[in-house]
Amino acid sequence: MNATPKQKKLISLSQFILEEQLKIPHASGEFTALLSHLVYAAKIVGREVRKAGLLDDILGATEDTNVQGETQMKLDQYADNAFNQSLKICGHLCVLASEEHEDIIPIPGGYNIGKYTMAIDPLDGSSNIDTNVSIGTIFSIHQRLEPNSKEPGDERDLLQQGHLQRCAGYIIYGSSTMLVLSTGKGVSGFTLDPSVGEFLLSHPDMKMPDSGDIYSANEGNASYWSPEVQAYLQKIKSIEGGKKPKTARYIGSLVADFHRNLLKGGIFLYPNDTKSSKYPNGKLRLLYEAAPMAYIAEQAGGMAVTVKGERILDLNPKDLHERTTLIIGSKKEVEEFLTFIPKG
Repeated sequence: MNATPKQKKLISLSQFILEEQLKIPHASGEFTALLSHLVYAAKIVGREVRKAGLLDDILGATEDTNVQGETQMKLDQYADNAFNQSLKICGHLCVLASEEHEDIIPIPGGYNIGKYTMAIDPLDGSSNIDTNVSIGTIFSIHQRLEPNSKEPGDERDLLQQGHLQRCAGYIIYGSSTMLVLSTGKGVSGFTLDPSVGEFLLSHPDMKMPDSGDIYSANEGNASYWSPEVQAYLQKIKSIEGGKKPKTARYIGSLVADFHRNLLKGGIFLYPNDTKSSKYPNGKLRLLYEAAPMAYIAEQAGGMAVTVKGERILDLNPKDLHERTTLIIGSKKEVEEFLTFIPKG
């Protein structure tokens, strides 16, 4: 007779965060409550993403543009509203910033001012919405500069180095909805179980493989990249000496490309276009995309640098919408890239 299969112990995100909170002396529970508001909005957005092909008012573009000058998709606006409405009144933030807004989003009058800040990209990869490709949400949480202050926060509270993040993570809306986060003690992944409406721990202690055979880059722009980046790409695609070239996999959604490489190993490259007047320093946003992803990568054993070899988490943000180049992925792959960067 076959043995009864053992049931996997199911730990919800709420349980996980509460258990982690118990390990921290004098923890107040504010951070746990903040995450619950984020998760609530993520569930709402995930629900709409799953219905996107069925509703006329979800798919397609709007007539509006965001602060970046990019056309907003309908689901862009929906996600932005869902997260903003849930987070700005949660009572645990002193200030909020969204990639979709030029200025900070202040906490409305009458609501409690908390000790945390959040920078969020409500819907990364939105150009893929209409084609049913995985998209995501990226978030970054810092503690405000003066934790005991009860005054509203400002831009200075948001413009902190990435290594000072208290938490960073992303939600990927794909074949399943998954939340990946780090609070500075490794990386954990939670998958949404629609039958119970809870994110359950599915990927404990996630580790990025030290190396990988996948590279992700929009090679349509390769002619605009620096000689160093072009030389690196030529090397990893070379079959000289019978060497097997790396495999190209580019989705065009940072969350989706990074998530695959987190699980399987590899490297993601978003260099600057040397002949571009619009994005001379790269296109990805430091606060909303590069810094939180770099935090997760390092916590999982990977690396994240600029095309000049600077550690992403050491960069000093000077503007809410500052852009940067990003080379991120498995430790050995990024280290090999660095050998092509001139020293000094």
